[in-house]
Amino acid sequence: MGEGNQIPGTEATASNDRSLYRTSGVAALITVLVMVLEMVITLLPGGNRGGVGVMTVTDWFDLFQESSFMGLRNLGLMNMLAIFFAIPMYVALYTIHRRGYGAVAALAAILYFVGVAIYLANNTAFSMLSLSQSYAAAATEAQRAMILAAGKALLARGESHTAGTFLGFLFLDGAGIAISIVMLRARIFGPVAALAGILGYLFLLLFDIFSSFVPTLFESAMLFVLIGGPVSLLWDVLIAVKFLKIGFCGRVAG
Repeated sequence: MGEGNQIPGTEATASNDRSLYRTSGVAALITVLVMVLEMVITLLPGGNRGGVGVMTVTDWFDLFQESSFMGLRNLGLMNMLAIFFAIPMYVALYTIHRRGYGAVAALAAILYFVGVAIYLANNTAFSMLSLSQSYAAAATEAQRAMILAAGKALLARGESHTAGTFLGFLFLDGAGIAISIVMLRARIFGPVAALAGILGYLFLLLFDIFSSFVPTLFESAMLFVLIGGPVSLLWDVLIAVKFLKIGFCGRVAG
């Protein structure tokens, strides 16, 4: 690493940190690819799931029977993949800011991990897939009625971008805003990356609020996604580039 501008710690710690930064850079790029794929699917015929709450349980079961992937995707599969691959990034963002802004960086990481836990625990994609298979194999109306009731309960808890999933998104979006504020003050990543994170996650948070609590404005709230989505992806890309540069070259600044 360059003199006077090294990653804090012993030589062994610095080597471990650089390995973490390389891993985080790659994981951040994978996150970008996942969300770009999500955008592409949305633009394809049948890819736009429309407003929340417009599909009945039987509609969901029919979708799963027609395409298990689209059923899983419409219930948040791509979100699950994206937040999973972003985990190393938040660890690395805490690590690189731990000297001067450790408390706030740690808070942002904690918010993110809590958000991941809440979202994954409440996500019902694979449970709905299992119920759809049971519904298709049900032999009596009584069995179907029981499965439909179970499906309604799952949707009430975990249909993506509804009140049931809001808390998870609140923590995830809040974590992005918090760590971006740290980035703005620390100036390691530059103001463009920091502002992209603040604005991107702010717009995504606004979308989550409207889609969860004012579903009649879902289509209008998509404007927030059209802004926040690409801007937050720019944030991921800029972070990935910086982490890869630090991981392979060892310099934090420049």
